[in-house]
Amino acid sequence: MAIKDNKFARRAKERREKSRVIGAYEEPTIEDRLKRLEEDIRRLKIEFDIYFNGGTKRPPYDTRMRVESHLKRLGDDRTLNFAQRYHYNSLATRYASFRELWRRIMQGREEGRDVAAAARASSREAGAPFTRSEFSCADVRHDVRTVKGVYDKLIEAKRSCGETTRDLSFAKFHRLMMERTENLKSQIGTKGVVFSIDVEGGHVSFKAKGER
Repeated sequence: MAIKDNKFARRAKERREKSRVIGAYEEPTIEDRLKRLEEDIRRLKIEFDIYFNGGTKRPPYDTRMRVESHLKRLGDDRTLNFAQRYHYNSLATRYASFRELWRRIMQGREEGRDVAAAARASSREAGAPFTRSEFSCADVRHDVRTVKGVYDKLIEAKRSCGETTRDLSFAKFHRLMMERTENLKSQIGTKGVVFSIDVEGGHVSFKAKGER
């Protein structure tokens, strides 16, 4: 009888341990998944650049399949809010642009063209000069569409200068902009704010001024 009791006790303990481990695991948030997708796209571009410049013999198909799998899963997720969907669409568009460039280079390789020259052309095209942008916003707290446009342009400018964007999430940026515009409105009594993003001398220029 003691043996039977020990057996049940052991199974009960195993179930408790299993439940504890499962409970400790936290599903990644949508923001986490978007950040991971953005990082995977960046890594995939680097791997293709290495391949086209002769650094590896095999194209990074495994990484590409992982990126496309993440894109599909996120694209099918109906729980994304407006800002998250906007972020996702920007990543999907960027990836589609890179994929077309890679397809053209691969085609050039198959046809015996200068692959190194094609790779250099790819890098030039992907790193086109940044175009100055301005955004007018009367309500930073509620006009998420405009604030997201400012955020996307700022991230684009930072990347063009080789600056890191890992610690600047949209949620954090939105909070900072609300604080900054409230201070600006209280100081000069402006009704709205005009944001400008540019690249000057290899550095990002991000300014906010009152709109009367």
